[in-house]
Amino acid sequence: MKGGTSAGGAQVINLPIGAPAPPAMRPPRWDVDDWGRDSKLVGLTVRLGRLRWSLTLDGERRLPARRGALIVVNARRYALTPVFTALALGETTGRTVRFVGRPDVVPFGPVLRRLGGLLDRADEVRGALRAGELVVLGARPVVHPRRVGRVDHEVIGAAVSTRTPVFPTATLTSPLTGHARIRIGSAARPGRRRRGPLSELELADVVERRIQRLLDELGGAQTGTLLDWVPLGVAGG
Repeated sequence: MKGGTSAGGAQVINLPIGAPAPPAMRPPRWDVDDWGRDSKLVGLTVRLGRLRWSLTLDGERRLPARRGALIVVNARRYALTPVFTALALGETTGRTVRFVGRPDVVPFGPVLRRLGGLLDRADEVRGALRAGELVVLGARPVVHPRRVGRVDHEVIGAAVSTRTPVFPTATLTSPLTGHARIRIGSAARPGRRRRGPLSELELADVVERRIQRLLDELGGAQTGTLLDWVPLGVAGG
């Protein structure tokens, strides 16, 4: 590499053909995948979350090591439980974990997409599951920390059509102590073999009951204060 000075006095660097550019001249690299997830932003968010929350995670060994899986969690109103769960599972398992519920509006949509958010559409979830991704789905948000809202049977149908296992999962948080708990149950299956919407509806009901059972097993007092609903914690019971 040779250098010189232009007629205007500016420094000129002559690079051999095919030589890599110096670091200062290279454009920034973005680690964004096909769904728009930025692993660097995810890592930064996880590190910031550790300053606020400590986590106990049970049952992660039940998840497949390489195959896709749908993880269904209970969700609190005004909280971001699926986001928190996806970030926690991604850090623990070392896999890419996505969550359902990204709005298609700015500014929240693009930010949540960078964190691994998928649109709340069965076809998008189906594509991620076929690609072998772990996907977190939140039940309909409720106020009570120990109740489970309805589970979207159409998203459950995406798992049924791709033969993907569905894992009921319970989450509880205590903002006063800054502790969060996630318990993953065994894969849920409908009571009988069906085809079509009845299979989806039956499996959604099974998942709801299993999440409620996991919540009852977790025990422990929750605050029930407004702090539970603040998105700062990125989590909700």
